[in-house]
Amino acid sequence: MGRSRKENRECSSPKIDPMANIRKAAHEKLDCWIDELSPLLTEEKPPTLMEVSTRITETRSTLTGGVLDSINKEIHKHLLTQKQSHCPKCKKILMRKRVDNKNYNTLQGSGSIERPYYHCRDCGIGFHPLDEAMELTRSVHQLDIEEKVLKLATEMPYKRAAELVSDISGIPVSLSNHHGHDTLCDVSGIADLDIVVPSQEEIEQRIEEASQYYPKEKPVLVVALDGAYTPTRPRSNRKGKRGAGEWKEVKGVRLYLPIEKGRIIQIASWHQIQNKDQMLADIKEIAKLIPTEKVRIALLGDGASWVWNTLTECFPDGKEVLDYFHCKEHIHKVAEAHYDDPVKMEQWVESAMARLSLNEVDSVIRGLQRFKSNPLESDELDKLITYLSNHRGRFDYDRCKREGIPIGSGAIESANKFISHIRLKRSGAWWVVENGNGMLRLRCALYNGTFDRVFDRYRTKKIRQMETNG
Repeated sequence: MGRSRKENRECSSPKIDPMANIRKAAHEKLDCWIDELSPLLTEEKPPTLMEVSTRITETRSTLTGGVLDSINKEIHKHLLTQKQSHCPKCKKILMRKRVDNKNYNTLQGSGSIERPYYHCRDCGIGFHPLDEAMELTRSVHQLDIEEKVLKLATEMPYKRAAELVSDISGIPVSLSNHHGHDTLCDVSGIADLDIVVPSQEEIEQRIEEASQYYPKEKPVLVVALDGAYTPTRPRSNRKGKRGAGEWKEVKGVRLYLPIEKGRIIQIASWHQIQNKDQMLADIKEIAKLIPTEKVRIALLGDGASWVWNTLTECFPDGKEVLDYFHCKEHIHKVAEAHYDDPVKMEQWVESAMARLSLNEVDSVIRGLQRFKSNPLESDELDKLITYLSNHRGRFDYDRCKREGIPIGSGAIESANKFISHIRLKRSGAWWVVENGNGMLRLRCALYNGTFDRVFDRYRTKKIRQMETNG
């Protein structure tokens, strides 16, 4: 049978390669880029490898930015040429009013695009359909730059973070501290516990990963809780007096799976400047995500009563373990007051810790009561006896070692340092509580492996705001 007229037309018309325009533009940009590099070949002294690499870094955006620009124009060419669009609110058909230019910076380089503008009188909104399709923000610097600068800003001042992104990418990034502060507040404002802490599915995957190190029993999940202090200040306007600063406690919890000596699998960290009731509520939410039937839970903390009240309420079946080194510090304090001979002092300390490791608390207490001490020493003895009595059942260190349960709180103390201290205790830093908590949430997201999810939620929110505002 013969072909229809339509089929004949389709066969006779040449097929358009959608990449043809991109290839053409890329070749043109490549020529321009090579021209920028050509002085390297005419210099009196041949450049070194590092000098050539630096020059390529500084100029490569001529190529990559141009290719990016041409790809965007090819992908969205239907939006660049359209003359009608629907109002996002009332859905009325609108005629194009004008064409606006938009300059933008990305990690690949700079671009410029002419896009149609529409205005709905009834709804009182104006919009560029291309902005929504490309997720083109009002700022010159686009989301990929914001993300990289923000990640670095969780480690260092915002201005320095922007400088490093510029150095590494070769793209000029000039963002003010004010812009950086606003971005941090916007992103951290949506970084709630439910997104900063890994999902239940992710937690179960990490537990499954740890299971290979426990062929005969369930993995150990350690829940460690501790507090650390950070400098805070009252909120004030730019010209007003800030008032006196105050050190407040950052309460932090870390859940992890010890898999072999010196190695752990991180489950979740959550640190906030807040009171014990707020922390209790947060840890209860985290506890709901833990498949308790798949792990052996160990609760680890120092001597603070709020720590144990919180841990036991959230994980009532967990094995309680008092930090070995915190305990030994208390024992040492009394020994130093009682013994003049350092050798005898160390012998008694080791003897006491050995008995506590066997959970022989009463034996240690009886030994303390036999000490002949002066009134000052008696006060310290009474404190230690009370301390040991209050934590009865939280020693038994030898059994913990046999069962693969950590007896030291180094993991939570290190979490306090690399999540809280490194960023919040910088020289001269004083934090408004809300801003400090925002920074802590972002740093927790980094170490929990959820930062990309947090930023994606911010990206979605920002684009929706653009759609709403028109």
